[in-house]
Amino acid sequence: MKVLVLGANGFIGARLVDRLIETGHEVKILTRSQGKTKNPNAKIFIGDLKDPQLDADSLLDGCEVVFNCAGEIRNEALMRELHVDSTNRLLKIASKKAAENKIIHWVQLSSVGAYGSVPDVDRVVTEETKVNPKGEYEITKTIADKNIMSMSKDGGFTYSILRPSNVFGPEMPNNSIRQLIGVVRRRLFFYVGFNEPIVTYVHVDDVVSALVLCGFDKRAKGEIFNISNDCSLRELIEGIALSLSVPAPSLRIPKILIRSAVAVLSVVTKGFITQERVNALTSRTRYPATKLKQKLGFEPAKYVPEYIAKI
Repeated sequence: MKVLVLGANGFIGARLVDRLIETGHEVKILTRSQGKTKNPNAKIFIGDLKDPQLDADSLLDGCEVVFNCAGEIRNEALMRELHVDSTNRLLKIASKKAAENKIIHWVQLSSVGAYGSVPDVDRVVTEETKVNPKGEYEITKTIADKNIMSMSKDGGFTYSILRPSNVFGPEMPNNSIRQLIGVVRRRLFFYVGFNEPIVTYVHVDDVVSALVLCGFDKRAKGEIFNISNDCSLRELIEGIALSLSVPAPSLRIPKILIRSAVAVLSVVTKGFITQERVNALTSRTRYPATKLKQKLGFEPAKYVPEYIAKI
């Protein structure tokens, strides 16, 4: 099929482009400069997604599926412009083409951040959980999701929304796992509290596989899917220790002591050590991929503690 990938040079988008081309699809990508593409077999369309003057009609021309993997993860000032405004402009063109009987299927890469976080609580999040995003990235991604669903009702295009947890793999831009690996390597890691925390990661290859299903499996139309391959923090840490050939840590320090210390240290370290980091090490939220399995027969295949060694 003829497909368009937005965010095609990003961590997830580049792998999606490779997979689509390998399986015989004709792939168009949007890029700001002629030579900036990681796969020479992709067709290049020069333009900036944030540019209101972008020729969106020509960009979408002939495309049957659009994969929107574009995302701004660092500069909050650009997030609404990219995630909301740019998406809305393209959705209007998708609606226009639907009126001409050229139906486009829109696949949106979103985030489980749409559901917000609740520290220190056992929590199971499903696609039916009420959205409650907190940060600018999560808020703008959730607004885009709502706009897609709303405009699809009147616009005639179809959609699927995929919400991954923390995506990891070689060349990932997020350094949180690398920092954690460094702490284990230096034998400085300790557990916070005595409950069993959950870590919510999913391998990039599993996310790409789910995106492809969302793009071409008719059962995915009009659906939201969460994807995560949750495991316990202990399993992750022991996997890291094994890959580094160091002893698995076992020290546990009461949570109240750590939170008290962090309250002081966050001032000294100018925000490097924060309560949010403690939350990440004590979270007990799960994102089961049950709906993906029930609807599409898919579940993540790459067990996080095993593949962490490749980072």
